[in-house]
Amino acid sequence: MYDTIVIGAGQAGISIGYYLKQTGQKFLILDKSHEVGESWKDRYDSLVLFTSRMYSSLPGMHLEGEKHGFPSKNEIVAYLKKYVEKFEIPIQLRTEVISVLKSKNHFLIKTNKEEYQAKNLVIATGPFHTPHIPSISKDLASNINQLHSSQYMNSKQLVDGNVLVVGGGNSGAQIAVELSKERVTYLACSNKPVYFPLMIGKRSIFWWFDKLRVLHASHTSILGKFIQKLGDPIFGFELKHAIKQREVILKTRVIGGKQNEIVFNDSSSLEVNNIIWATGFRNPLSWIKIKGILDKENRIIHHRGVSPIEGLYFIGLPWQHRRGSALLQGVGNDAEYIVKQMNGE
Repeated sequence: MYDTIVIGAGQAGISIGYYLKQTGQKFLILDKSHEVGESWKDRYDSLVLFTSRMYSSLPGMHLEGEKHGFPSKNEIVAYLKKYVEKFEIPIQLRTEVISVLKSKNHFLIKTNKEEYQAKNLVIATGPFHTPHIPSISKDLASNINQLHSSQYMNSKQLVDGNVLVVGGGNSGAQIAVELSKERVTYLACSNKPVYFPLMIGKRSIFWWFDKLRVLHASHTSILGKFIQKLGDPIFGFELKHAIKQREVILKTRVIGGKQNEIVFNDSSSLEVNNIIWATGFRNPLSWIKIKGILDKENRIIHHRGVSPIEGLYFIGLPWQHRRGSALLQGVGNDAEYIVKQMNGE
């Protein structure tokens, strides 16, 4: 019997591990990956974080390098591996959780290897779990090359011809700018992109967010609610410049498609050769066989990651407490809170 089992060995899970090590609990982190940092390693080759190094660290260990500079995905992979080694966080890899049950005062975790029992359970699988691809993708011709942004690594995966990137987040923006350097590139967004600078006065914009207390605003505060209503901005002006130069052609929201043709919200249409669906992720929890964890809208019921189910916790959710809850720069704060709650502090 473990005191705590953590499911997921990404930044959220190992942040929990950092604080659990300090409590003397018997715990274990389970992850289906083959190595620590695999989810970062599998992202597109040119990925660079929009949070500077000084805001991309986990508790207890700074990310090395120019603090106002922006780390690559490979830096993050190396950092996470070093972090786990430094703090000797117990992780069992290649272990996929099949189901979770609650039995009186403990949890039963069934995996592809064996079954585990624990008094506490932390779900740290995060929001970037299962790719979400709109159903219209099934109506398109088989010769259109379709990839989700999580599958995209570089332009060598594409066939000849143009490309449509669907989704106006930071990943979609970075991929569209990259591909525009070698082929006709379209970007479909539901809303007009809002741009924030990466740097102001030689300092990361997140340094300014920190000083202005933006990073400290909770999801229930007036400021936090206002920021959530605004949605996520595009950090940096590369996309803005590419659109201005007609290197990236901006389209409205995709509303349909048939064969090789995509239809947009403004009634225009386009024949495409490649589509990259930068349309986010879903976090299906059907493997958690416990009633009372979701509300009527299938949203996780929690207060700062603490579930109404005794002993069950979540970490790494968007706006779990603050804007950075699903990011490297904010997950440590949530991890510390959850472990304190677990210990009755």
